[in-house]
Amino acid sequence: MLELYGAKGCPYTGELRESLLWDGKEFVEYDVEEDGEALKRLIALTGGRTVPVLVEGERVVQVGVSGRGCIVAPPS
Repeated sequence: MLELYGAKGCPYTGELRESLLWDGKEFVEYDVEEDGEALKRLIALTGGRTVPVLVEGERVVQVGVSGRGCIVAPPS
């Protein structure tokens, strides 16, 4: 199962989500700005806070969309 780590305010998250839906791929989406545990997993997987990130199993398969992404704020 694919996992999409993104943020509501990031247009690239929406772009990747739409692409996955268009392709008929099943995925679970995590909003790292609202889910602290998801943000921790994102940082553990990538070492950073750039979204969107697509993960398959424990392997990062995509960061950003066409070289573009958003950096989310650190947890408060």
